[in-house]
Amino acid sequence: MIKKINFLLILIASLGSIYFAVTKDNNIVFILKDISVILTISALYIIQKIFKIHIDEFINLIYILFIFMAHFLGVVCDLYSQIYWFDKLAHFLSGVLSAFGAILILVKFKTNKNILFSIIFIISFTLFIASLWEMFEYFSSCLFGVDPQLVVKTGVHDTMGDIIVAFLGSILISISYYFEHKLNINFLTKKFIKVI
Repeated sequence: MIKKINFLLILIASLGSIYFAVTKDNNIVFILKDISVILTISALYIIQKIFKIHIDEFINLIYILFIFMAHFLGVVCDLYSQIYWFDKLAHFLSGVLSAFGAILILVKFKTNKNILFSIIFIISFTLFIASLWEMFEYFSSCLFGVDPQLVVKTGVHDTMGDIIVAFLGSILISISYYFEHKLNINFLTKKFIKVI
């Protein structure tokens, strides 16, 4: 069932991005921005094929839902400019998902025994991902002459706000991680670990 949902979301985003590229945009930069959804939303499947690894369909679903929301709905369908809080919601969720990605790494390498190290790693990993994203947006600005960071309009406020809400997402997951391990309860992070 999850695999079918993943396929459906990839199909909707891919066809939608092609439709917007053909009907809405006539600038090559915007057409590439629309079409790039196809690559980003199917990236995990491409990685699995290239490196001959298996990623659980539930992990694929989480990734695809995020790309569907942030890239397809936010960028291609332009919800970032139509709904003022949509950008911050996307960055908050990226912080949450990056934190879960950090937990996945901790479990994979069996380094999740020391709770203080784990929490520092979760927060650091999230800030690393958020910083990489903001650097990507900056280089896009330089390369294509666009302003995804809204520097002209807000200065550094948009960039710093994005990093801060991603940080808050990682703090939320870190708090859950801490109390679940200290009190030995199953909630967000332990359920995630069981799924993976």
